[in-house]
Amino acid sequence: MSSISFTSSNKLSREDYRRQKDLEAARKAGTAPAEQDEEGKDINPHIPQYIAKAPWYLDTGRPSLKHQRVQEKEEQIINDKWYARGIRAGPAATKFRKGACENCGAMTHKTKDCMDRPRKTGAKWSGKDIKADEIIQEIELDYDSKRDRWNGYDPSEHAKIYDEYEKIEEARRKMKASELDKQSTTELVKKTGERTAGEFSSEDEEDDEDKYAERSDMPGQKVNTKTRTTIRNLRIREDTAKYLRNLDIDSAYYDPKTRSMRDNPNKEVDESEAYYTGDNFVRYTGDAPKMANLQLFAWQAYDKGTDVHLQANPTQGELLHREYLQKKDKLKDTSKDSILAKYGGEEHLDAPPKELLLAQTESYVEYSRTGRVIKGQERAKAKSKYEEDGKK
Repeated sequence: MSSISFTSSNKLSREDYRRQKDLEAARKAGTAPAEQDEEGKDINPHIPQYIAKAPWYLDTGRPSLKHQRVQEKEEQIINDKWYARGIRAGPAATKFRKGACENCGAMTHKTKDCMDRPRKTGAKWSGKDIKADEIIQEIELDYDSKRDRWNGYDPSEHAKIYDEYEKIEEARRKMKASELDKQSTTELVKKTGERTAGEFSSEDEEDDEDKYAERSDMPGQKVNTKTRTTIRNLRIREDTAKYLRNLDIDSAYYDPKTRSMRDNPNKEVDESEAYYTGDNFVRYTGDAPKMANLQLFAWQAYDKGTDVHLQANPTQGELLHREYLQKKDKLKDTSKDSILAKYGGEEHLDAPPKELLLAQTESYVEYSRTGRVIKGQERAKAKSKYEEDGKK
């Protein structure tokens, strides 16, 4: 791509355009001096136009390549004046001023924005305890600084919180140590005085179990002594791991990252008798068979002239497949009805009653000699607490 001069106007005449092209060709050939930027540095004439030309919001009207370099941002120095929180500006006024906050008397905010406690009688009417004005800083922030969630954060505040929690933890440790000392000196002596060494109850054993269960870090479980429950992982540690099913190097590959063994580690064992046959069965669960049917339908429909692609437009493919299944079921029902209408035999398709299938029933029925039902045991009516249910 050829480059053009930086000093180009909006419209050039044919003569100016030809002269400009000749100058560019001469600069590329080295017969004419290269163009210089505002700092006096030579500009490579082989730089294409889309790189050399500055965008409209950075165009200075002079040849330059500054817009291609990293723009140096003016870093604001964070000092003690950064976000002066809670600092008042000078002494407070002695009289209420017009336009000030009716609650505290400051001029820097309105009454609805006042953060002081609402007074029973505001400063406008009492004229007492008028607060000084707050310091309002005009800090010009750029795009990133406005959206910085840590902008104005003071790390010393977190240090105070950390120190406070450390003091609380230290006091808790001392209190727990003193309680353990008291318990060991009073309760243990009392128990040993009342019982002999072989008469310890199961409650003491449970207390010891809870004490050591909290300290233990067992890999397969977590003990919660407050609710006396044990939380186990999904895999019991007594189960044989997948990679220990077959120690042969040429056996099925175990992927440690996904913890999966896709192939069958024991192919010589019948699948009906094998305890573990690999993780490939997961590939055919869920919606995987449905997806395979959709893909097969899309291929067959495309071969028959329908413009459908499952990956390009999956919604279209699913709708067409659903419509195809509906038409297929409808056609099957239509052909079935036409065959039954032509040859008959619809009564043989209905399932016979359960009495005929099982040849036995628990309901008492009396028949006449002709096979007509005389009477039968009626079903017991459901009892109801509502009076109106019995009046029918």
